[in-house]
Amino acid sequence: MMHSRAQAAATLIVRQLGRRDYLPVLHAMQNFTLQRKPDSVDEIWLVEHPPVFTQGLNGKDHHILDAGNIPVVPVGRGGQVTYHGPGQLVAYLLLDLQRLGLGVRGVVTRIEQAIIDLLGDYAIEAHGRRDAPGVYVVDKKIAALGLRIKKGCCYHGLSFNIDMDLEPFSRINPCGYPDLAVTQLAELGIAEPMEKIAAQLVDQLNQQLGYTELLNEPADKIIFDAR
Repeated sequence: MMHSRAQAAATLIVRQLGRRDYLPVLHAMQNFTLQRKPDSVDEIWLVEHPPVFTQGLNGKDHHILDAGNIPVVPVGRGGQVTYHGPGQLVAYLLLDLQRLGLGVRGVVTRIEQAIIDLLGDYAIEAHGRRDAPGVYVVDKKIAALGLRIKKGCCYHGLSFNIDMDLEPFSRINPCGYPDLAVTQLAELGIAEPMEKIAAQLVDQLNQQLGYTELLNEPADKIIFDAR
């Protein structure tokens, strides 16, 4: 579907990727960002990953305490080490920040606020931290954030703990913070299906970013290359 620049600026495409290995999705994000043009529509990709640790540009090896049999993948996003696994909702944000008129801090604040507002709908009080991007319930982290900016566009995104095995977080210093506790919706008494939470998250992100047209498109247009 062709869009004018004005239409592209107002439109957000959402793709449900299901459960996919990390590296093919990473490469697809990189290719999307490399090939996008001024009239390319922004997209959000929703996915679950099999167990994997990802280590950001600032990552230090000593923050990986005992990876065991879980692979560690160096990646080009900001931040330190985090964990992805089944039961965690990952949202990759492929956005033209120049077109949105947002800097890094602006988009990070809006992403955090989307999650905070979603949790607020369940009467859960949450907050962000300027020194450690992400969303926290009391002193426990429930969502992590990491972006890469290239030519005014971002990729990577957020991970939101829904109902997962949290044990692998004990094998790392999450986001580079020793003894940082993590939590998830299931621990907070919220037992909603992933699909419902994903739809609520997209709605909140849309409110924060201000698109006027939301399109749900299949994932079959994406080329997943494991390399």
